[in-house]
Amino acid sequence: MTATPRSPLVAVLAYDGLCAFEFAIAYEVFGLPRPEMGPGWYRYRPCAVEPGPLRSASGLAVEAAADLGILAEADLVIIPGWRGIAAPVPAPLLKALREAHARGAVIASLCSGAFVLGAAGLLDGRRATTHWRYFDAMAERFPAVRLEPDVLYVEEDHILTAAGSAAGIDLCLHLVRRDFGAEIANRVARRLVVAPHREGGQAQFIERPVPKPREGARLSALMEWMQAHLDQDQKVPDLARRTGMSIRTFQRRFEETTGLPPGSWLLQLRLARARELLEAPEDRSLDDIAEATGFRTVAALRHHFRLRLGVSPGQYRDRFFRDRHPARAA
Repeated sequence: MTATPRSPLVAVLAYDGLCAFEFAIAYEVFGLPRPEMGPGWYRYRPCAVEPGPLRSASGLAVEAAADLGILAEADLVIIPGWRGIAAPVPAPLLKALREAHARGAVIASLCSGAFVLGAAGLLDGRRATTHWRYFDAMAERFPAVRLEPDVLYVEEDHILTAAGSAAGIDLCLHLVRRDFGAEIANRVARRLVVAPHREGGQAQFIERPVPKPREGARLSALMEWMQAHLDQDQKVPDLARRTGMSIRTFQRRFEETTGLPPGSWLLQLRLARARELLEAPEDRSLDDIAEATGFRTVAALRHHFRLRLGVSPGQYRDRFFRDRHPARAA
C-alpha cells in the first residue's frame, strides 16, 4: 500500500498594517487550491498576530481564523513583511517564533519580515538578507546577524530570509521545490507565470533590469537557445557571436540583464535540469543525466551537486524518493 505524504501545515502571519503583496505571495503559492497536486499538498492557515480588527497597509480589512497558537503545530511559518522596520514586535509573537523554531519548524520571512526574526534573536550568528534599502538599518540594529547583500534569499538552519517582494516568490518556489521536487515547483511557477527557478545567490539588484530593445531581443533568444541545448558546449565566444556582440560587451550586457555571468547562469540551468531528471520516475543512469545536462562526466555532475546542494546526485535522488515516495524508496 502506497503511503500518502503528510500535508505540511503552513501558517502565514496577519497583523495590523499587513504588507498585502507579500501576504498574497504566500497565499498564491501555499494557499491556492490545487487539487491536481493530490492529498499531500500544503494546508494553509492565516494566523492573527494580535486581536482585530486588522487592516492591510492598503486599507483592506483582514480576518484570520487562527491565532498564534497554531505556530505550535505549523511545519512552516511565513512572515510576510512587517508594518515598519522600526515598529516593535509583540512579545507573544517573538516567543511563539522561538518555540516553533526550537521544535524544528521552518520559518521564512519575506522582505522586511527579517526584522521580526532579528527581534526574536533567531538570526544571531546566522546568514540572512533583506531588501537592499533596509540593509544599513538591519546591520545597525542586529549586529550579530551575518547579512549577505545582493542575494535573493538565504537559507540556514531551517530559517529563510528573502530580499524584496519578488524575491519572496523565489523563496516560496524554493520551498516547494525542496518539499515536492523541481517538476511540481515548475508547474506552480507556470501557473504564476514567473520564472521557474532563480537561485538564492543571484543578485537582488540588477543595474539595468530592462535592456535596450535590440539587445534584449537578442539576449532573450539566446537564453532560450541555451536552455534548449544544455547538452551542447556553450562557450562565451560562441554565445557572444550568436548575439552579434563582442565578448566583452556580451558578458557585460548578460550580467546586467540576469544578475549573473553567463557561466553561472548556465550552471544554474544545468543543475535545475539534472534535479528534474533525478526526480523523474524513469531511473536514468548518472552517465545519461551528466550527458543530457552538459556536465559530460559523472565526476563533474557530482562536483557541482556537492558544491551547490551539499549532497551527491545519488543521495539527492534517494532522499527525494524517500521523502515523497516512501513506497518506492522501500
